[in-house]
Amino acid sequence: MTRLPTLGPRGEGWVAIQGLLLAIAVAAGFLGPSWDGAIRVATSTVGVTLIVGGLALAIRGMRDLRDALTPLPYPRADAELVETGVYRLVRHPIYGGLVLAAVGWGLLTASAAAIAAAVALWGFFELKSRREETWLEGRFTGYAAYRSRTRRLIPWIG
Repeated sequence: MTRLPTLGPRGEGWVAIQGLLLAIAVAAGFLGPSWDGAIRVATSTVGVTLIVGGLALAIRGMRDLRDALTPLPYPRADAELVETGVYRLVRHPIYGGLVLAAVGWGLLTASAAAIAAAVALWGFFELKSRREETWLEGRFTGYAAYRSRTRRLIPWIG
């Protein structure tokens, strides 16, 4: 059981905070650049790669959820546990993909503020996913076993 608040019957407050943090991360990209020159070329290249990879991860996560997809962290009553597709590698690919894209945006725009916002977003998704997993474990008998063998947000990274 988690001590994290529900922020609404289906987690509506978590979604509102997520939207605000994403907007801050995007807006912060326009506060740069904090660096330029050769390092900017390198970080821009890495940034674009992270944006593309992050968006691909998030979109694949949405696609693989099929009918279980909901913007809210509380699982739908008719949902089934998805452990296939990208969910074989990571439990929350949409969140992880958004974090990767946000870090990429900060690197592309050379904005230290955007990178800080991406780190805050990562921390937020760590908390949101813990709240969500309490609901998922209560809804799906096999969730604890799935959680024990699958990474949380980003494939191949803790």
